[in-house]
Amino acid sequence: MSRYLLNKFLFTVDRDPELVERYRSEPRELVAWWETERANAVLNCHTGEASTWLRFDDVEREALATHDHVKLFELGAHPFLTLTLFIALFERDNTAPLEYQKSYGARLAHFSMPYPDIAT
Repeated sequence: MSRYLLNKFLFTVDRDPELVERYRSEPRELVAWWETERANAVLNCHTGEASTWLRFDDVEREALATHDHVKLFELGAHPFLTLTLFIALFERDNTAPLEYQKSYGARLAHFSMPYPDIAT
């Protein structure tokens, strides 16, 4: 399990509108593509610099592919990164102000202190 890789996925996808739309419409395919093409890229560095060992495990891959923010939180993904990306994905499907954000929080209500560790 790699909290770093989960957070890197959330961070990089959220900052690219094209990737947000791909993640919304074909999440499983986008996760597989991102893991192959982007997971090992070194951020904020010239092209060509990459590591070779970063991969999602099956649980992480499935949580990302199914947009399961509760499971991602359990796995240690940072809730701010998850929330900002998921707002971009799903807020448009709601009609009331803050409807998605309230639903997002309600699904996490069963957690109590101490919360899962989100340190990377």
